[in-house]
Amino acid sequence: MNYEDILKRIKPNQNEKNRIKAIVDKIIKIIGEKAIEEGYEVEVQLTGSIAKNTWLSGSADIDIFITFPVELEVDELKERGLKLAYYCNEVLNGMATEKYASHPYLNVHIDGYSVDIVPAYKIENTSQMKSAVDRTTLHTKYIVKHLENHQKDEVLLLKKFMKEIKVYGSEFKTGGFAGYLCELLILNYGSFENTLKEASNWMEKVIIDLENHDTANLFKDNLIVVDPTDKNRNVAASLTEEKLTEFIFASKNYIKNPKEAYFSPFERKYSDQTSHFKGLEDILNQFKDRQTKVIFISFKVPEISIDNIYPQLKKTSISLKEKLEELGFTIVKYSYFSEKGMAILTLEFDTWTLGKYEKNVGPKIWYKKASEQFVSVHENVFLEDGFLIEKRERRFKTPETFIHHVFKENNIKILKIGKNLKDSIVNSYRLFGVDDIDRFFSDFDQAFTHDINFRKISDRKLEEFIPLFYFSFFESLDDYLHPSQHLKR
Repeated sequence: MNYEDILKRIKPNQNEKNRIKAIVDKIIKIIGEKAIEEGYEVEVQLTGSIAKNTWLSGSADIDIFITFPVELEVDELKERGLKLAYYCNEVLNGMATEKYASHPYLNVHIDGYSVDIVPAYKIENTSQMKSAVDRTTLHTKYIVKHLENHQKDEVLLLKKFMKEIKVYGSEFKTGGFAGYLCELLILNYGSFENTLKEASNWMEKVIIDLENHDTANLFKDNLIVVDPTDKNRNVAASLTEEKLTEFIFASKNYIKNPKEAYFSPFERKYSDQTSHFKGLEDILNQFKDRQTKVIFISFKVPEISIDNIYPQLKKTSISLKEKLEELGFTIVKYSYFSEKGMAILTLEFDTWTLGKYEKNVGPKIWYKKASEQFVSVHENVFLEDGFLIEKRERRFKTPETFIHHVFKENNIKILKIGKNLKDSIVNSYRLFGVDDIDRFFSDFDQAFTHDINFRKISDRKLEEFIPLFYFSFFESLDDYLHPSQHLKR
């Protein structure tokens, strides 16, 4: 495979580099001068993929760290760091959002770029570390020192490949490979192709220990990449088994049949907005062909980060699934989806209507006291295989009846619900089936977008936002019906 044409597409050109350098220089100068004026002892530095020259064209996220002496109290660090960050935002006319990692930092939108301005401690090694963000500067220094110039192209190829097979990004929504992890893989295996060849043969318990720290026994993950700057950390700890195995599977496919198509977005059968609408009928027919019953539960979600939303959606989905299975319903598959202030849970049932009666199994007849108590409390008791059994009418014969019951304010505590979702679910949930998808979207703006808070969530005009949500949900249905389709070309 000739990678030159691919690299021309994915490497930032000189114009892009110059634009980013100008913004970075401006930010560092503004913060540095303000720090001197305030009498703060700081070092302002660029970190992350831009500092390492390993970012993909068009996807530059700028990370600026304001590092303070380790002697400074953490409350002072937070206060001084945010003061400098807000000042910079004000001078550059940016749009700021305060976020939280180990401590607060500022995300600023300036001239079309997303910039994280992060207060941290200036450390020489992890023994001085006071929070997880402190080691970021060590990561940058390590990669800058060890990654050869020609290997930066190999990192770009690996990142682009991972991005298009949907395993790139360590945020919870993705659960994939972090940029730093990609760089360490290239350092270990030397090149993009060699990384994929090795990955296609990975078995359980792969260990990469570039600095021979010999601490892999501390971790139980299937991929262990000991952080060269911190022997007590596995860089691959946040990588899910799903994304790890998807990468292995895609690597096998690529090595067997390398194609340039792997470095472009997966081309769906319905690849444009017009055909999305036409394709909905096909999607509906595929669901019907499965001869199962699918229930969608939609509700609004609060304005919190996607990394907070997705763990809560997962927790809620699993709890709802477990409760339904306890009642006797058979769930084939479930999933959860969120886009711009809305969430949809999907539950697919193999068994969705239960009989009128159920068995309530009591004690064995040999236990006299327990048996007498069971018989005194219950009617319609009979004996089966030595157990006392009560025949009773089911309270919930369909999943819908249970869902409507449990999503009430007094009953939702039955489930383990994400802490930020309870009120949203109770106040805005809506149940619909495959045949109701069209109607759901036709009612969408009336049902979910009349209140001013919801309108604020969208950074687009409402008439643009609704199709965006529609297309995203459509693609999630396509992925639901055709899992792993993006792993081969």
